[in-house]
Amino acid sequence: MLDNTASYEKPKLLNLGDSAWTIEFGRVANAQNHQRVLAFRDALKVANLHPFGVILDTVPSLRSLSVHYDPLHTDAIALGQFLLELSKGNTASSSKGVDWYLPICFEADYAPDLPSIAKSCGLSNQQIIELITGISFEVYMLGFLPGFAFMGDLPEVLHLPRLAEPRTKVPAGSVGIAGKMCAAYPWESPGGWNLLGRTPVHFFSSHAPNQPALLTAGDHVHWQAIGAEQYIAIQEQMQSTLQAVIHGPNMATKSGGKHNCNNCRTQGHGCEFSACTI
Repeated sequence: MLDNTASYEKPKLLNLGDSAWTIEFGRVANAQNHQRVLAFRDALKVANLHPFGVILDTVPSLRSLSVHYDPLHTDAIALGQFLLELSKGNTASSSKGVDWYLPICFEADYAPDLPSIAKSCGLSNQQIIELITGISFEVYMLGFLPGFAFMGDLPEVLHLPRLAEPRTKVPAGSVGIAGKMCAAYPWESPGGWNLLGRTPVHFFSSHAPNQPALLTAGDHVHWQAIGAEQYIAIQEQMQSTLQAVIHGPNMATKSGGKHNCNNCRTQGHGCEFSACTI
């Protein structure tokens, strides 16, 4: 789990250059401070920020949240003081993130580090798979790459350092672990995480301006094992889509029911292995 031993700290207002303020809730990344970040994000969604100028974006992290603004059309001092006062409110988020049930293939061609992970942890491959698929991972923040979600928490037995020599190319969709975190690579990129599987799900689309990243802080991810044939079948159905999630008896996008794709919504029926635009 994230460190829960840090004492409660008052929020701090930090100047992030000339176009952003950061509210920091503590010096340690722990569950308490992350809940304060989410609660502050909730408060910002309903706050009236228009009198202060042009707000461009809000970016939550493990223990802070940054508010980016247009410095030419914003009263930065007034905005900063307002943000600091607002951050002293609720210390826990009242909103529930989305529960995502996402497929992951653990077969050898998709999980190059699974044997070494198992050896390092003193477990079998199957025990690693059971641990990963038995966790409800909370999305703590996005970073490193667009759509790259840092998720926790791994059990202590799976806490491993990053690779001593990072790969120059990690395939898109690769799921890796490092330290206390789990993450899926939304793009092909260099990377040093220990790769234990791969998912055909698309985690980012520049063609979906309202929500280009599939996941957001506060969501929960539940990994569900699939075989290579199923992986290929799902991947083929998703090639021309913007964003995709998997539907089926055990794979739904949101708690409380399935989210139908545009085609199936038009046809009035559910879908399996269908591409959905969020």
